Amino acid sequence: MKKIIPKVIFIIVAIILIYFLKTNFAEYNIEKSISACVLGEKRTSESFDLKKSKKYCEEQIRKQKKDE
Repeated sequence: MKKIIPKVIFIIVAIILIYFLKTNFAEYNIEKSISACVLGEKRTSESFDLKKSKKYCEEQIRKQKKDE
């Protein structure tokens, strides 16, 4: 019984850690994707507006994220 308790505690801590990392890095990845999209919009657009491009990119990326 004493050998099982540390293993169970380790598994619980690992699950909590994985959940924490997943939630933090998911938002980080979305922000990086939005930045890349805005940069692409800047390079391809003749009349570039940062606010409109950022809003458009956010909508498109979050829409794609929901569809997955």
